[in-house]
Amino acid sequence: MKRDEGLRCIQDTRIIAILRGVEQQHVAAVAQALLDGGVRAMEITLNTPGAPEMIAQLQEQFGQKMYIGAGTVLDLEDAKKALDAGAAYLVTPNMDEEVIRYAVQNDVPIFPGAMTPTEIVKAWKAGATAVKIFPGASLGISYLKELQGPLNHIPMVAVGGVNEDNIAQFIQAGCYGVGIGGSLVNLKEITAGNYLWVQEKAARLIANIPR
Repeated sequence: MKRDEGLRCIQDTRIIAILRGVEQQHVAAVAQALLDGGVRAMEITLNTPGAPEMIAQLQEQFGQKMYIGAGTVLDLEDAKKALDAGAAYLVTPNMDEEVIRYAVQNDVPIFPGAMTPTEIVKAWKAGATAVKIFPGASLGISYLKELQGPLNHIPMVAVGGVNEDNIAQFIQAGCYGVGIGGSLVNLKEITAGNYLWVQEKAARLIANIPR
């Protein structure tokens, strides 16, 4: 999937749901709840037990409806493992140019994590589809707005601290999209089988995105 197509997928839903620590027995139901709530992009973090198997399962069941990728891709070994499992895109918490180049060579969108302007520009020049600004909760919306001045040509995805009350501010600050973990993919509710909670939370987040 080329860079432009990857960006369109993110712009389409604006939200990437981050599944970390979700057990395999729940993952299909969580994906369906997200889809029913309007969220069509999700990542399975590779530090989740059974992540490659879950990525493969979700691609088979939801690959035609959802944009399913791998998160917490730390190095080249992780990247290869994710692509072997069928991940449609890669998300990293760090800025590893080797991993970015590997994704580009394989024509797979990649959203590497970066914090400083230097890291952001390096990631973009290396071939990033968009740059994940992380940790978003600590850096804040004002930081994102400041980045837009000199770097508004670089698509950015904010991860950390995004909720239904402030998601509009992140988008209005110039973000292509946002990554949302525990406040959307709540492990307590999921373990209890309360998938409707996830669906309703997803729907509220989608409803609060400026059009």
